[in-house]
Amino acid sequence: MRCDKGKCRLPAWMGVVLAIAGIYCTLFAGWVVLCPREAYTWLEIPGPCHDVLMRVIGGFYLIFGLSFFLAARDPIQHWRIVLLCTVKILLVLLAALAVWWSDILPIKSIVFLLVDDVVWLVPFLMILWASVQAKTGRPPLHEMALSLDDAARQYVLSSGESLEDAAREQTVVLVFLRHFGCTFTRQLLRGLEMIEAEAKQKGARLVLVHMLQSGRETEYLGHSTGVARIADPYCELYRAFGLGKAGVWELFGPRVWYRGMMALFRGCGVGHLAGDGLQMPGVFLFRGKLVIASQPAKSAADLPDLETLFSA
Repeated sequence: MRCDKGKCRLPAWMGVVLAIAGIYCTLFAGWVVLCPREAYTWLEIPGPCHDVLMRVIGGFYLIFGLSFFLAARDPIQHWRIVLLCTVKILLVLLAALAVWWSDILPIKSIVFLLVDDVVWLVPFLMILWASVQAKTGRPPLHEMALSLDDAARQYVLSSGESLEDAAREQTVVLVFLRHFGCTFTRQLLRGLEMIEAEAKQKGARLVLVHMLQSGRETEYLGHSTGVARIADPYCELYRAFGLGKAGVWELFGPRVWYRGMMALFRGCGVGHLAGDGLQMPGVFLFRGKLVIASQPAKSAADLPDLETLFSA
C-alpha cells in the first residue's frame, strides 16, 4: 500500500474479490428465495412444512451481497463490513464442525457450508490486515529514509541539544518505545528508574525515543519526566536506526500473547493507541556517529536488556 495525504492506493484485487463476493451472495439469495425447495433437495436437508426459513436465509445473503458491493468501492473505508463477514465465516465454520461431530447433517451439506465460507476467509483477513496498517501505521514525512548522520543532526533531545551533540559527550542508550498504550511500553516505564540507574552505572545517558508530538509524552511518564526524550512522530529516527514495522507474527505470535498475559497479571494494563501501533521497538548504544551495539526487538514483547547490550 502507498498512501498520499491520507488517501491509500490499494491493490485492485481487494475490490474485485468483494465485488465477486457480492455477485455470489446476490445470486445465491435469489435462488434460495425463489426456489427454496430446490435448495433443500440439493443440500439433502429435510425441509420444514413451509419455506420461510430458507427465504430468511436468502434475505440475509442478499444483505451481505449488497454490503459487499458497497465495500468494494473502498475496502479500507468499509473495513467494518469485511470484519462482520469474517466473524460470520468463523461462526459458520464452528457450526459446521459442531454438526459434523454430532452427525446431524449429511456430509454434502457440511462440505457446502465449509467451501461456501472458507474460500473468502483468506482474502478477507488480508483486507483486514491492510486496514490495520492503514489505520494505525504512519507514513514517513520524507519518502527516502534519513541517513544516520542526518537523523542525529536533525533530531533534538528534550534538554535542547541534538542527538549528535549528546552522543559526542558520552555514550547514549537510545530506547525506542512502542506506542504508549502498549502494555509492554507501560511495563518498561514501570522499571524506567532501574534502566536509567543501570545506564548511569555504565557511564552512559538514557534517552527515550517516542512517537508523540514533543511535550505530549509527559502525561505517560509520571515521575520520570526528567529522563531525556526525543519526539519522532513520523518514525524517521526509528527508520534511520533500522527499526521497521511489525508483521502479524511480531504482534500476535505466541511469545507476545504469553508475555502480554504476564504483563496484564502484573497490572500493566492496556491504554489507547498513542503512536504508531505497528512500529517495532529497540535499544541502541550510540557514541559519536556510530552504533556501538544494537538490540532491535524481534517481537512487540521484547524489553531492553542493558546487561546483554553492554556486554555486546
